[in-house]
Amino acid sequence: MASKLDQLREMTIVVADTGDVDAVRRLKPQDCTTNPSIVLKAVGSDYFKDTVSAAVGKGGDAPDIAERLTVAVGAELAGIVPGRVSTEVDARLSFDTRASVAKAHRLIDAYAARGIEKDRILIKLASTWEGIRAAETLQKDGIDCNLTLLFSMAQARACADAGVFLISPFVGRITDWYKASDGVEGYAPDDDPGVKSVREIYDHYKSNGIATVVMGASFRNAGQVEALAGCDRLTISPDLLDALEADGGDLPRRLDPATATGDADPIDEPTFRWDVNEDAMATEKLAEGIRKFHADAVKLERLISERLGA
Repeated sequence: MASKLDQLREMTIVVADTGDVDAVRRLKPQDCTTNPSIVLKAVGSDYFKDTVSAAVGKGGDAPDIAERLTVAVGAELAGIVPGRVSTEVDARLSFDTRASVAKAHRLIDAYAARGIEKDRILIKLASTWEGIRAAETLQKDGIDCNLTLLFSMAQARACADAGVFLISPFVGRITDWYKASDGVEGYAPDDDPGVKSVREIYDHYKSNGIATVVMGASFRNAGQVEALAGCDRLTISPDLLDALEADGGDLPRRLDPATATGDADPIDEPTFRWDVNEDAMATEKLAEGIRKFHADAVKLERLISERLGA
């Protein structure tokens, strides 16, 4: 029997959640997704040693060089995968629509200068109200977006209304919050709050003809991945991809648009903010995620500043 990874590929587009070039070449995903944490780890590797030196050597301040390195990592990955590479807008701009749009255009232009057209890139934005509005503008500009740090149906509904190309519900981080809240070690896959959240969003989208792609992200174990087999896309870390590759068991489809049921109503800003506020998990994990991405961006800029000082 084919491996579970091969079976998954028959029903879901598999995306690699890594900046590890060797892992991407070995596992052959369709797309790659990056974030500040992944870029920080990538530029600290021997593989990107010369890339870092070249970026620093071109001069500029630390934020400019960090942007240059982010695009360099993305460009390297785009040269390997046949599909798209997601590249994140600075987390510090998560509540600034205009600045987020401007930053996204800078990233797209930087990729174009390397010969990589915008149809190979997804711009990642945090799923704040401002980030979603930025995505709405960018989609109208012909720039497809990946809305990340998504933890609630309110965020998913707003993204659908904005015509966002793709959303990334964070399975593992949702589960982490509920494990701490419930005081448990874990959940069976079908009872996992992160899995249930993605299933609910998928059902909502498919039953209402919403074209936005659902890409489950932030997995903690292979069971979570298997429980979402059939989702539009899943972005998976190399260790879990390896685990699925090594497993020759049967992998049944768990999500299917033909079985979706539900209805949809547009969501306005007051309702969005109230619904997110009422969801303690979504409020806390969204804020925490923005802080963590920002912290890794600061670490990257500090590393660059040290190199400039040397």
